[in-house]
Amino acid sequence: MGTTTPPRTLAEALRARSDESLAGLLRARPDLLSPVPNDITQLATRAGTRASVVRALEHLDRFALQTAEALAVAPDPAPYDTLLALLTGDGQGDGDGRDDAGAAITAALPAALTTLREQALVWGEDTRLHLVRTARELLAPSPQHPSPTGLGPTVAEATAGMSPGRLQEILTAAGLPATHDPVSAVAALAGLFTDRTRMAELLDTAPVEALSVLDRLVWGPPYGEVTPNPAPPVQWLRDRGLLLPVSTRTVVLPREAALHLRAGRAHRVPEPVPPALAAAAERDPQAVDRAAAGQGFTALSTVEELLKLWNDGGPAILRAGGLSVRELKRAAGALDVSEPVAAFWIELAYAAGLLASDGETDERYAPTPASDEWLDLPAQDRWTHLATAWLAATRTAGLIGGQDAKGRALSALGPDLDRSAAPEVRRRVLALFASLPPGTAPDPQTVLARLRWERPLRTSAPGGQTAPGDASDLRSRIALWTVNEAEALGITGRGALSSQARALLDEGTDAAAARLAPLIPEPLDHVLLQADLTAVAPGPLERPLADMLSVLADVESKGGATVYRFTPGSVRRALDAGQAATDLHAFLATHSRTPVPQPLSYLIDDVARRHGHLRIGAASAYVRCDDEAVLNEILADKRSAALRLRRLAPTVLAAQADPGSLLEGLREMGYAPAAESAEGDVLITRAGARRTPPRTPPTPVPEGPPVPDTTLLTAAVRAVRAGDTAARAVHKDDQDTATPGSLPRTTPAETLATVQAAAMTGSAVWIGYVNVDGAASQRVIAPVKVEGGFVTAYDHTADEVRTYPLHRITGVAELADEQPA
Repeated sequence: MGTTTPPRTLAEALRARSDESLAGLLRARPDLLSPVPNDITQLATRAGTRASVVRALEHLDRFALQTAEALAVAPDPAPYDTLLALLTGDGQGDGDGRDDAGAAITAALPAALTTLREQALVWGEDTRLHLVRTARELLAPSPQHPSPTGLGPTVAEATAGMSPGRLQEILTAAGLPATHDPVSAVAALAGLFTDRTRMAELLDTAPVEALSVLDRLVWGPPYGEVTPNPAPPVQWLRDRGLLLPVSTRTVVLPREAALHLRAGRAHRVPEPVPPALAAAAERDPQAVDRAAAGQGFTALSTVEELLKLWNDGGPAILRAGGLSVRELKRAAGALDVSEPVAAFWIELAYAAGLLASDGETDERYAPTPASDEWLDLPAQDRWTHLATAWLAATRTAGLIGGQDAKGRALSALGPDLDRSAAPEVRRRVLALFASLPPGTAPDPQTVLARLRWERPLRTSAPGGQTAPGDASDLRSRIALWTVNEAEALGITGRGALSSQARALLDEGTDAAAARLAPLIPEPLDHVLLQADLTAVAPGPLERPLADMLSVLADVESKGGATVYRFTPGSVRRALDAGQAATDLHAFLATHSRTPVPQPLSYLIDDVARRHGHLRIGAASAYVRCDDEAVLNEILADKRSAALRLRRLAPTVLAAQADPGSLLEGLREMGYAPAAESAEGDVLITRAGARRTPPRTPPTPVPEGPPVPDTTLLTAAVRAVRAGDTAARAVHKDDQDTATPGSLPRTTPAETLATVQAAAMTGSAVWIGYVNVDGAASQRVIAPVKVEGGFVTAYDHTADEVRTYPLHRITGVAELADEQPA
C-alpha cells in the first residue's frame, strides 16, 4: 500500500503504522498480545472484538470518550469538521446559558483523536474518520442501551418499516411536498430537521406544552411512553414526525431533531480540559513531614500490638474463610480503634506477609516467621515495608462489612476482597497529591472529579455521568479510602503528601527510609515509675524493654507518652513467664530514672509470695497446697461451686474442670495458682511461641493482562510483521489474482528439488507446513542448507533461522516477482 493511498480497513491502517506505533498499541492494549497475533489481519480482528474494545473504552479519559461517543452518532465515515461541530455545536446557542468552550474543544480534539487512533479505536484520515464497528455498536443508541450522548436513532432508522401512507401524512403535517418514494420522504423529513430556518419556523407553530415535552427528551433519554389516545401536544409532535413510534406505546425523538434543539451538540457539557485540583489548605512542609512520621510510627506500633495480640495463636478461621465479627470487635477493642480501622490494620499486616493462617486442623491466624524478621528491622525500614505492601495490595479493606454480589457479608481476611483497580487508583491519587507544591493539601472532592475525568464510568446515563457518592462508583470509593488510609499510614500528614512518601513513589524504599529516619525518635532505655503503681514511657522504648514491660504491666493509655499500670494480674503474668521477684526488682531498678516506689515493691513481693502456693495439674484437674487452711477456704467459697471441687487428701483437691478452666476460676477468686507438669514441675508460659509455617504474602490480582516489557514488544512486533509478510505473500500460481492461495501441494521430489534450488540461488519460497500437533500453517522461508531430510532456512514468518523436516512440508511454491507493499 502506497503512503498516499487512504486505508480501506483497520488492518490496512495498522499495516501502514511504524513499528514504534504498533508497539505503542500493544503496550496500551496488552490483551491483544495473548497470544501474539499471527499477522496484522489477526491483530485488527482481535482489536475489534467486544471484550477488547470494552477494555479500551474503559481506559479513555472523559474527552477522548466523548469524542468516540460523538463519532458513534456521526455518519460513518465522518469528516473532521463534522466531528468538531458535534462537540462544539453550530454556534447559534440552545438557550441553556452555558459558556462556549469551542476554543478549548478545538485545541483538545487533535490529541483526543490521536489517542483513539493509537488505541486502534479510530482509523482513517481526517476526511474519513471511522470508529471501529464494535465501538459504534457499544456507543450507538438503542431502546435497550441508550447512547451516552442521550441521542436517539436517526430519522431513517426510526422510520424503517413505516408504511408509505404514514410517511405521507407526516410530510403533509410538516408542510413538506408529498412524494411516493419512501426514501425521498425520509430524506425530506431529515432535511427539514437539519435546516435551522425551516425547523425554527415549524417550532414557532408548536403549542407551549409540546415544547415542554421536547425539553424533557432533548438531552435524553430520548424515549417516552404514550397512551393509545395521547394528549394534543404529544399528538401534534407525532403528526409532524418530531416524535416517531418505536412500538405501540413508545416514541422517540429522532437524532436530527434533537441536534437542532441542542444547537448541534452531541454532549450537554463537553469536558476537553481535566478539572483543576483545588487546595484545601497550605501547610508548612516540615510540619507535614513530622505529622506523617508520627502517624507512621503509630502505624508501626499498632501493627506490632496486633502481632502481640495474636502471638500465641490468634482467632479461628471461619468455615467460609476470614475473621468472625466477634473476633474483629475483640481486636478493635484491644487496639483501641473502630472496627473498620482494625480491619484495615489486619488486612495490611496480612498483605505485608506478617499474618497468615497456620494450616493446622483447627486453623487459626498467627504471626508468620517473617514477622520476627520485620520486628528486628529499623523503624524506617518497617514503615517502607508496610507502605510498599499497601501500594501493591489488591485486597480492599474498605469493602469489609458490606455484601458481595450474592448478598453474603464480606469479612476481614475473607475471600472476595480483591479489587484489581485498587493499586492503580492508590498510585494515581498519590500522584495527584504529588502534583501540588509540598505542604499543599488538596480538596478530596476535586481529586475525585479529576479521577472521574481520567477514567469516567461507562453508564447508561446521558453523557456517562455518575453522581458523586454513587455506590456503584468503586473507583471513587477506593480513592476516598486511599485518602484516609494514607493519612493513617503516614503517607500523608495533615492532608498533604509527605516528603518521605514522595521519595517512596519516585526513588524507592531506600530513599524513603533515609528521609524518614531523622524524623523518628530514638528508642529509650528507661521509664519513669510513679507512686500510683504506674510507669510513664516518655517515648518509644527499646524492644527488649518494651517486650518485658508489656508482660509486667498493662497499657493504660497511649499518645506522646505511654502509661503502663502494674496490677496483681500483670505481676502474676510476669511470674508465670518464668521471672522471679528478684528479677523483677532488678529490672525496674535498672530501667527506671526514678526510684522504685515502695508500693510497687510491696506488690511484687506480695504476689510472688502467693504465686505457686497452689498447684494445678491434670487429673482431669487437681489442686494441691501444703497449707490445708487455704484449701478449706477454697471449698468454703461459694464461687468455687462451678468448679465442682472435692477433697482427695488433706493437701489435694480434685476438680471436674480442665486445668485451664480451673486456673482461670481460681485467679478470678483472687488466688495466684501455678500450673504444673505431670512430674510436678511448675509450667512456665512464654509468650510468642506460636508461628505459622513460612508463608508468602497474598499475590495481588492484576487488572487485565500485565503490561509487556520492551523486549517482548519488540519481539511481538517483529513476529507480527513477519507473519504478515508470509500471509500476504503471492506465489506464482496466485499471481493472476494477486491473493494468497491455499497451502501448496507438491510431491516429495518436487519439494526437495525446489528447496535445493532456492538454497543455491538464495531466493525465498512459500511452503505449507504441518507441525507435530497437526496444525497447518503457511510460511515464507529462505533455504540455507538442505541435508539429511531437513531444510535449514531463515523463516520470515518467525523472523529467525529454523530447521524443518522435509516430510512435514506439504508443498512448496516460488514467490511472485512483485509482492504487496
